[in-house]
Amino acid sequence: MKRIIANLVVGLFFAGASLGVNAASSGVHLEEPGNTLVNTASLQRGAKYFVNYCLGCHSLKYVRYQSLIEDLGITEEQLMSNLMFTAEKPTQMMNVAMDDTDAERWFGVTPPDLSLTARSRGTAWIYTYLRSFYLDDSRPFGVNNTVLPNASMPHVLAPLQGYQQAVFEDVVDDEGNHHEQFVRFEAPVGGELEPEEYDDVLRDIVNFLEYVAEPVKLERQAVGMAVLAFLLVFFLFAYFLKREYWKDIH
Repeated sequence: MKRIIANLVVGLFFAGASLGVNAASSGVHLEEPGNTLVNTASLQRGAKYFVNYCLGCHSLKYVRYQSLIEDLGITEEQLMSNLMFTAEKPTQMMNVAMDDTDAERWFGVTPPDLSLTARSRGTAWIYTYLRSFYLDDSRPFGVNNTVLPNASMPHVLAPLQGYQQAVFEDVVDDEGNHHEQFVRFEAPVGGELEPEEYDDVLRDIVNFLEYVAEPVKLERQAVGMAVLAFLLVFFLFAYFLKREYWKDIH
C-alpha cells in the first residue's frame, strides 16, 4: 500500500512538472482570470458580451440556445430578445450568420469555433489574450497580440478597452542575434471602461466560455467528490477488515 501511494505521488509530481515546462515554453506569462462557474450573474453577462462582440465571427456550434435558458436562469423571452440573433428557434445551435467563404476573404482564415477553446487553451490563455492587443500599423487591422502574434483577429473589444501601445526592448541571444522582447503595455486610451472594469468584462466572457466548454462541469465535480468520499469510507472498512482477518498471522 505504501509503495502504491508513493508511486502515485511521484506520478503526480512529474505530471505537474511537465505542465510547468509546457507553460514556460510558451514564453508568455498567463494571468489567471479568477472566474467561477457558480456565479450565474457573471455567466449571464458573459453570454451577453459574447453575443454582442464575438458571435458575429466565432460560432459555438456545440451549444444550443435552449441550454442558456436551462443553465443560466434566463427566460425564453429574454433569450429571444437579447441573445438569439443568429437563429429562429431556441433549439438551434449558436452558429454565426457569416458565410465561411466571406470570413476567409475578410480575415484570411475562417474564424475558429470557440466551443472547446476553454478546454484546449485554458481560461488563463483566453483572458491574457483578450488583454494583450496593441497597436501595430504593419498588421491589416492595425493591431497585434503578444500572446498570439500576427493573429488575423481585429480588436473587437477596443470600444471597451481602447487601444494600448506595447513597449519592446532589443535583446541579444546567446548566438548574437537581435530580437525584440516584450516589456509592458502603456495605459490604453479611447476606451469606455477603466482597466479594472474591462478586466471584469473579460472575466465574464471567460466564465461563459468555460461553461460552454463543459456545461456539466459543476455536476461532474460534485459527483466526483461523492465518489471519492464513498471510496474513502469503503477503503477504511476494507482496511480494518483486512487487519481483523490477518491479526493472528502478524
